[in-house]
Amino acid sequence: MDRARPLTLLLAGVLAAGGLAALTPTAQAADSELARNGGFEAGLDGWNCSAGSGAVVATPTHSGTKALQATPAGSDNARCSQTVTVKPGSTYTLSGWVRGSYVYLGATGTGTTDVSTWTSSAPNWQKLSTTFTTGAATTSVTIYTHGWYGTPAYQADDLSLYGPGGDPVTIPTAPTGLAAGTPGSTTVPLTWAAVSGATSYHVYQGATKVQTVTGTSTTVTGLTASTAYAFQVTAANSAGESPKSAAVNATTKSGDGGGVELPAHALVGYLHASFANGSGYTRMADVPASWDVINLAFGEPTSVTSGDIRFKLCPVAECPTVESEADFKAAIRAKQAAGKKVLISIGGQNGQVQLSTTAARDTFVSSVSKIIDDYGLDGLDIDFEGHSLSLQTGDTDFRNPTSPVVVNLIQAVKTLKAKYGPKFVLTMAPETFFVQLGYQFYGSGPWGGQDPRAGAYLPVIHALRDDLTLLHVQDYNSGPIMGLDNQYHSMGGADFHIAMTDMLLTGFPVAGNADRFFPALRADQIAIGLPASTQAGNGHTTPAEVNKALDCLTKKTNCGSYQTHGTWPALRGLMTWSINWDRFNQWQFSNNFDAYNWS
Repeated sequence: MDRARPLTLLLAGVLAAGGLAALTPTAQAADSELARNGGFEAGLDGWNCSAGSGAVVATPTHSGTKALQATPAGSDNARCSQTVTVKPGSTYTLSGWVRGSYVYLGATGTGTTDVSTWTSSAPNWQKLSTTFTTGAATTSVTIYTHGWYGTPAYQADDLSLYGPGGDPVTIPTAPTGLAAGTPGSTTVPLTWAAVSGATSYHVYQGATKVQTVTGTSTTVTGLTASTAYAFQVTAANSAGESPKSAAVNATTKSGDGGGVELPAHALVGYLHASFANGSGYTRMADVPASWDVINLAFGEPTSVTSGDIRFKLCPVAECPTVESEADFKAAIRAKQAAGKKVLISIGGQNGQVQLSTTAARDTFVSSVSKIIDDYGLDGLDIDFEGHSLSLQTGDTDFRNPTSPVVVNLIQAVKTLKAKYGPKFVLTMAPETFFVQLGYQFYGSGPWGGQDPRAGAYLPVIHALRDDLTLLHVQDYNSGPIMGLDNQYHSMGGADFHIAMTDMLLTGFPVAGNADRFFPALRADQIAIGLPASTQAGNGHTTPAEVNKALDCLTKKTNCGSYQTHGTWPALRGLMTWSINWDRFNQWQFSNNFDAYNWS
């Protein structure tokens, strides 16, 4: 954590990726025109444009009297699409005329290799064309055009899909087998049987449609604790939507915060227990009472992929004032007797952990359990950085992750939680790159080529939200991040902490996809992560600016130009890297926390 370098996702890097390279057009015989209203003479009939970004204009046009004009805004790339019926195992030519900068034309759901082609600059009308062959079971594809984030409006006209037409599509039957898994305090997992011919499923909570998914499972989130709910599912395709399934009932569990007792407003700090740096060594017994949660930094793996986590006190040669194991354990027990929580933090900058196999997952569980048991600890802090978490190409839905390093981590933590029970403390300290950046970019993106680590913590947080005690994102060592106001915010002042925390407490569409909305976390689950001094990390924030951020988030005062989406007096508190650096800085950070008036 202390030496992590900023991670910045550059637009140039995204666009340069091979996954977005233009494809060379190939001539194909065509049976008929399949795109509906490709010249937009009937307005947007047949087309669906994201976030209301599309409109029909009379000029400029390539032919006829109308054309599409769509405007990217914030995290929306102005994607306009339609679903077309096709035949399995057939070849199709997709083409169209476009104007503008970074305009794309492509097809998804082909059943083989999805395709796209693009132009970086088309001041005049330019033709884009590509071909694809459908899979053996493919009966529909989605064709689309879109611009790029932060670019001006683009135009498209005479969009065409040529090839053999598919068989008529019929409305699917109602899904069967709808079942609810074990509810959390705010979530209910659902599964059902696949329906032939369905391309998507709509999930209803009572009479309200709350989700649309393509698979046969999902987790409904944002629910109220200790509340009964009824759910139904429908199947849909281009012909329409089926009747609703039989209802299933589920009651969420009580929202007791997992049984973990913390102060209403808590101070979290990392203690350099296994190494020394310029801040000096601090003995456990010398940690002031201000600190409510003490994270031992760090447990690290024997190798990146082993899952075998080890923890040892700093060697005497490196830390001459280090206490004995017996004194260290006695000091932990004394802290716990005073109501403090002591956790093992796994990872940090140098502790890359990739649970890429089930064997590594199981070793992780057993080795972390041994550390917890040996030292009598209260729980686990996950501080995976660098390349520990990334998403494989095609893993695009944070609600249903498929990347092994993500899936295995979730399973490992759930196993630990089940082993130690409701009082097990679980915290996470991701960087903004792995969380808030997911508002714009998620993994390698729908076409590949983006940094696969972007937003990679989101599926972990989401899957464990009912077990999560605290999330304290590192609001430091960060590049500029776009907030919910679609403006970029830079670290070091109150504005950054306000905008980043507002995202966690409000929720946001992942990669601009409104159908994949990351739900808000509870205020008592959130602490703001900051460096304790200028030496501790990039993005140090002065006490005055820290207080402004707290004022805004908990009282809606001193907000500056950013407008939050709520007020959260139950915000849990602050986290800092680190206790050692705060001591080096004459306890400025913790003294300011102690003096802050939360009322």
